[in-house]
Amino acid sequence: MAEKQGEAVWRMWVDTRRRVVSFHEVEESQPLEFRSWEMFIHAVDEYARQRYRYQ
Repeated sequence: MAEKQGEAVWRMWVDTRRRVVSFHEVEESQPLEFRSWEMFIHAVDEYARQRYRYQ
């Protein structure tokens, strides 16, 4: 989690080719930012449902 001007921001990087979700910056991965904890957890659940690996 990071903060941007006092508001919480959660980030993940998604590599759809390798089907990997990372919680740190990874080259060739699409960065995603969430300002809602619920939306972040929803995305984590959705990628898990699609059988993405996490690192």
